Amino acid sequence: MQAASRALRMTLAHSRMRSALCVRNAHTNSPPPSTGEAPPGSTTHFGFKTVPEDSKEALVRGVFDSVASKYDVMNDAMSLGVHRIWKDSLISLLRPGSKGPVRCIDVAGGTGDIALRILDHARETYADRETRVDVVDINSEMLKEGHTRFKKTMYHNTPQVAFVEGNAQALPKETFPDNTYDLYTIAFGIRNVTSIPEVLSEAHRVLKPGGTFACLEFNRVTNPVLAQLYDNYSFSVIPLLGTILAGDRESYQYLVESIRRFPSQGDFARMIADAGFATGGHFEGDGGAWRDLWGGIACIHTGVKV
Repeated sequence: MQAASRALRMTLAHSRMRSALCVRNAHTNSPPPSTGEAPPGSTTHFGFKTVPEDSKEALVRGVFDSVASKYDVMNDAMSLGVHRIWKDSLISLLRPGSKGPVRCIDVAGGTGDIALRILDHARETYADRETRVDVVDINSEMLKEGHTRFKKTMYHNTPQVAFVEGNAQALPKETFPDNTYDLYTIAFGIRNVTSIPEVLSEAHRVLKPGGTFACLEFNRVTNPVLAQLYDNYSFSVIPLLGTILAGDRESYQYLVESIRRFPSQGDFARMIADAGFATGGHFEGDGGAWRDLWGGIACIHTGVKV
């Protein structure tokens, strides 16, 4: 009897533990809807540092205020100049203008280099002068750089391009209505936001059904030897270049660290799918959710709003 009683007590205790675990898991898997504000005490990462969630936006703004005038130099340092080839690869993959004029939004695109590539590709390849791009960035200094760049082009003071200051996590609905765009691009920007899911949700909202989400971002190097070489270059050389070229080691150190904190290719693809996009197969390459560039140093992720 005593043995049976002990067994019964152990069974009940085990059952209560399982019930409590299920309740905790249910809360973990079903977070409350976002209000757009960080709960008190919430933290996030800023590079390798842990910071209050409501302070990250200002910290990132400070980085890009610092590097705005030397943005191309920064990307040259981060990629040994190859970022230009990667951006060209993104546009070649998307083929804007191939099916007629499209309405595009380029987020975190303040300096306008992706927008200019979209418009040039549509015009030069398909004789399309009606494709339009709204360039959105949270940083006014970056937008100033882009506006200055476009003054040197045929698109300045035309309806084909507009520069708008805005937060990728909460695009104003009066300016960016639901189901507006055919193409949403974000290049080397999404790793700097506070909430990637909120950015993806907004991307899904503003795209038309059948519209394409496309993200170009630094990612995880898949070859161990190349990964080691790239790590050595990133942590030893890039911050030094930041000091020499821009007099700003800390901003470049953050940018290196932010790459290491970004989700892996597979994890980010799942986040895109969770936001409601069709991404193709969960693998790299044709028909897959992502395409590695230079062994995964950078990566193109795409999804279609369904």
